[in-house]
Amino acid sequence: MTFKPPALPTLDTARLWSWMPVRTLGEHHRDRVAEHLLVLDGADRTLRFGHQASDERIRDYAAHIDFGRDEVFGIFDRRLRLVGMAHLAFDAGRDTAEFGVSVHARQRGRGLGMRLFEYAVTHARNRGVRKMLIHLARDNGPMLRIVQNAGAVVQFQGHDVLAELPLPEDTLGSQLQELLDHQASLVDYRIKLNALRLNVLRPPA
Repeated sequence: MTFKPPALPTLDTARLWSWMPVRTLGEHHRDRVAEHLLVLDGADRTLRFGHQASDERIRDYAAHIDFGRDEVFGIFDRRLRLVGMAHLAFDAGRDTAEFGVSVHARQRGRGLGMRLFEYAVTHARNRGVRKMLIHLARDNGPMLRIVQNAGAVVQFQGHDVLAELPLPEDTLGSQLQELLDHQASLVDYRIKLNALRLNVLRPPA
């Protein structure tokens, strides 16, 4: 009888190449958070905050993020510019969290919003959060599709939308997924940082 090896699992190359490392941000990233948000134009500020927040309001928002209570995540490009950011704000009981996300216009269409959303969902459920709230503008089609596809209950309130997403309990798989994502993001950041340092030290041609 000829031995036939078991079939290997199919590699989803499209998903592999679309994967983007998400890094947890801390107090030392506060200025970069402000810089990221200040780049947003009026329309994008409305999508993120529900109104065209002024530069002063954005700086105030960034200055008062409680990194000890909330969780803030970011995606960096190859030059370590913060091009996508999510804020997960916990309520007092830590069983509900509000999610907000922003992506630079030049990075749209690459799935950064989806990636940040999926990461935040995993992170929240692993910490006992049972419900995620997402406030968004009614004309924010991409984000609206993301939350609806995730199973959120959507309420239309004039020009605004409130989405409520129930979260399942954490599992060993969700805990391992977050751990692997965290480790991969650290490696990715170090690689990009070293590449930048080499470019700075490299003599001009």
